[in-house]
Amino acid sequence: MIDVKNLSKDYSIKRKGAGLSGALKGLVTRNTDVIHAVKNLSFHIDEGEIVGFIGPNGAGKSTTIKMMSGILTPTGGSVLIDGEDITKHRKEVVRNIGVVFGQRTQLNWDLRLGETFELLKHIYRIGQTDYDKTLDVMNDILGIKELIDKPVRQMSLGQRVKGDLVASMLHSPKVLFLDEPTIALDVSAKYSLRKFIKEINQVRKTTIILTTHDLGDIQELCERLIIINHGEMMEDGNLKEITDRIAPYKTLVVEYYDEEAPSHVKCEMIGHEGNVARYRFAKSDITAADIIADLSAKKSLKDVSIEEAGIDDIIKIAYGN
Repeated sequence: MIDVKNLSKDYSIKRKGAGLSGALKGLVTRNTDVIHAVKNLSFHIDEGEIVGFIGPNGAGKSTTIKMMSGILTPTGGSVLIDGEDITKHRKEVVRNIGVVFGQRTQLNWDLRLGETFELLKHIYRIGQTDYDKTLDVMNDILGIKELIDKPVRQMSLGQRVKGDLVASMLHSPKVLFLDEPTIALDVSAKYSLRKFIKEINQVRKTTIILTTHDLGDIQELCERLIIINHGEMMEDGNLKEITDRIAPYKTLVVEYYDEEAPSHVKCEMIGHEGNVARYRFAKSDITAADIIADLSAKKSLKDVSIEEAGIDDIIKIAYGN
């Protein structure tokens, strides 16, 4: 559905000295710095995938999304959406994509929500039957019809996000770009957004590219992860495989009835305080069940628990490469 080849974006920034003298010198001699926001990105996304596209601030995520959605023109490379180059056939391609920017709404501030939808219906030339059918589907997922007659300026942030999601899906796009859609949302609004993403993907097989700093979104929605930093590809693969490679260890926490803790040949005891011992083991070498069985054969266990590396720690390591 999406084929990105050697995608690049450069910006030229004029540099001048401080004060009046710097401004005058800048009239005669212009110094420019070239910023490489995105550098030769290449990847392929199949129809119906939900892909987490993440990176630290300034990594080039939003710039890439804007090039993929036709808002920005690449300096180099190409983006094919459903086989068509978006830079050469922009009008045709954008009919098949939807975009939601968490920090910018496409709703008209001075209209009722329903009037904004009607406006988009005419812009995309959507038939009344298809429009009503899509609105019914969106209402089942988000309960949007209770907001139809409400002016956009009177809506809460969460309600506006719901409106933006529906607006992006009115023309039934094959591809949906969500750029930090959960920013500043409360728990209830995030739940609605995640429900929306799952159901749209299941019901309509919509291909979804999600950029977010909320790692809960990544864990709950995405099987595949693309990580970029400084405009370059850092990781591209299955979330579980990336997690297992970056964090191949687990920690078994065992509570005994006294302060004596036995050792295990395939574990490293990384902590022992009172009657609680912590064992670190490689997930590829042995299972927690085997360790528990071996330890319980040596000594009675009061309680056990398993700790895995958190998604935030894994992503932090991946960002630093």
